[in-house]
This record gives sequence, C-alpha cells and structure tokens, in this order.
Amino acid sequence: MIKRILLSLIMLLLIAYLVVAVTAFNKRPADRICSDMELAIKDSVNAGFITRQEIATLMHRKGIYPVGKKMDRIHTKSLEKELNKHPLIDRAECYKTPSNKLCIEITQRVPVLRIMSNNGENYYIDNKGNIMPPESKCVAHLAIVTGEVEKSFATRYLHKFGVFLQQNDFWNAQVEQINVLPGKEIELVPRVGNHIVYLGKIDNFEEKLSRLRLFYEKALNQVGWNKYSRINLEFNNQIICTKRDSTDTTPPQAKL
Repeated sequence: MIKRILLSLIMLLLIAYLVVAVTAFNKRPADRICSDMELAIKDSVNAGFITRQEIATLMHRKGIYPVGKKMDRIHTKSLEKELNKHPLIDRAECYKTPSNKLCIEITQRVPVLRIMSNNGENYYIDNKGNIMPPESKCVAHLAIVTGEVEKSFATRYLHKFGVFLQQNDFWNAQVEQINVLPGKEIELVPRVGNHIVYLGKIDNFEEKLSRLRLFYEKALNQVGWNKYSRINLEFNNQIICTKRDSTDTTPPQAKL
C-alpha cells in the first residue's frame, strides 16, 4: 500500500516537472531579442553568386535585418518572400531557434549555360530554364552559346542541353562552345580535337552524343583527334566525317 502511494507521488511529481519544463521551454516572452543570424548558402561550389555579406546588405537595405529586433516581431514568411524576390535566389527558408537566433538557408539558382547572342544579348540560363542577369558572378565552368540565339529557344530547348552537360562529366568537360545557326541547327566546338561537331536539330541530342563518344573511343583514338575538320551527327545511326585535307567525306556513312 505504501509503495503504491509512493509510486503515485513520484508519478505526480514527474508529471508536474514535465508540465513546468515544457511550459518554460515554450514560453516566448515579448522581450526576447534576436542575438544572431546564421546563414547557410547551398550550391556555393557550382554557383557562387550570393555571399553572406550580400544577403546581410540586402536585409539592411530592406529594413529586415533581424539581429537586435524582438523575436516576436520577426516574421519568417515575410523574410522568405522578400529574399525570394532576388533574381539569384531559387529558394529561401527561415526559422527561429530557442536560443534567440534566426537561421536562413539559401538555395541559389544554378546556371548551366552562358548566352552571348549575335543580337547583343548577354545572360545566363539556369537549370530551370530561367534567365539570369549577365552581372552574375559565375565561378563555375559553363559552355558558351553563340550565334542566332533567341530567348525562347534558349529557355525552352537549350537549357535542357545545359542540364545534360551539367550532369555528364565527360561532355561537360568536352563541350566548350555551342553555336546556333540561323535554322536553329546546332554546332559544337569541343575542347579536345580540332574539329566542329554538327548536331543538326537539337532533338535526340543524347543519342547523337552517345554515338559520338563511341566514335571518339573507337576511331579518333586510333587515327588522331585532328584528322577530321567536321563530324556530322545529323542523320540517325550515321556519322559523316570530313577530312581536314579534303572536301570528300570519309567514310561517307560510318555506321555505329
């Protein structure tokens, strides 16, 4: 009987302690002041556009810098909405901590191509097909797109090619320049080999580049990377090569 009473008292004390502890932890006095702001920027290696100082400067300019303000006056959703307006930010997430800090996680927009069109337009395309301003401080290696580049063609079609390059180590290292011809046909300027790769229309580019890589491995590694001036991938299951010292095609239809 006594043990049961003691056990009941212990349980009551434990419950009372938990209630007090939870209440104290969740208590949010009105005078709590934000003591610090922790900022995490993702994709800094691949993008490198946004710095912590730039975010802090932006927040000061907008009057939303949190340090020194009362925690209950800091609205995380409003902060996210304001930060998401920045042209180089893909997503901002803000949350408060029990230690009176504001944490911000920034996901940057990742560029995949640099556009330098014949019409004078100069901008980046990100991995979602959106246009980024030319003053962006890109630190990553990107293929440059030249020629007759219309923005609609760049955002709808070329960005898919840029995403492919970003995700493929071999072709990302090999493709230096993409040239768009007047009929929206595509030429590639590789880093290795003194030749031009003619893709034709950009559709089925993955299959075309798969054939080209096989041709590189089976043919060019044997005859030399400078033997041909032009490699044509326009036709299905065919690779047509133009010799550097001749206008003839050899072989006329090399099937792979």
